[in-house]
Amino acid sequence: MTASNKPEIVEPGDLSGWELRTIKRTQPQVKDEFLALSRAIVHAAYDLLEEKGLEGLTIRAVLTKTGLARRAFYEHFAGKDDLVLAVFEYTIQLAATLYSKQLQGIDNPLERLQWLVVSIVLGRGSLESGYQESVSRRGAAMSREQIRLAESRPEELKAALSPLVSLLEDQVRAAQTVGLVRSSDPTRMANMVYNLVATTVHTELTAEITRPNRVPRMQLAEELWEFCRRAIAT
Repeated sequence: MTASNKPEIVEPGDLSGWELRTIKRTQPQVKDEFLALSRAIVHAAYDLLEEKGLEGLTIRAVLTKTGLARRAFYEHFAGKDDLVLAVFEYTIQLAATLYSKQLQGIDNPLERLQWLVVSIVLGRGSLESGYQESVSRRGAAMSREQIRLAESRPEELKAALSPLVSLLEDQVRAAQTVGLVRSSDPTRMANMVYNLVATTVHTELTAEITRPNRVPRMQLAEELWEFCRRAIAT
């Protein structure tokens, strides 16, 4: 199996939604081994999105990358939709973990919220990183799949997005505490901010995937943040 070039993140102690779904497909005595192989499949799919975008994420490509037989794949996932949902959830969790670590160095909660919005728009955890076409490919793929999953599997999508939305909510709540954000339901406010950002990014990614240029994306991030700031400020 080809090694992944993604950041190494320690798997959380509590299993995520897709992990709980996949281990339901096996017997308790082989749970750990089964889950390890499920994660290998998800990591391979994650890498394929980086390398080739959504069109390159096929069951055949996953089998080639992992060396698994088709029957073994279907023992872990019901089909491509289940795999895509798992990759989406894994990607969100990975982003939320990275963002949480990087937010720790910012004291002002409104500045943390700004950093988070800008980072989501840029599709990475560091504003100093150079533009990566592979990251944009994966971002465009995940953005397209989010629109589809919102219709076909809304509850699972909501659960998959929860780590990132909760991170936004934490910053909104903290900013409200010190009077930097107007008094309102922080959960609803965080969801509105995320939905605005996600919808706008989806439009831009699908339009600009063949024209990688960091300056317009940064301008978009700054304009989106200013729009959000004016909407939530006291």
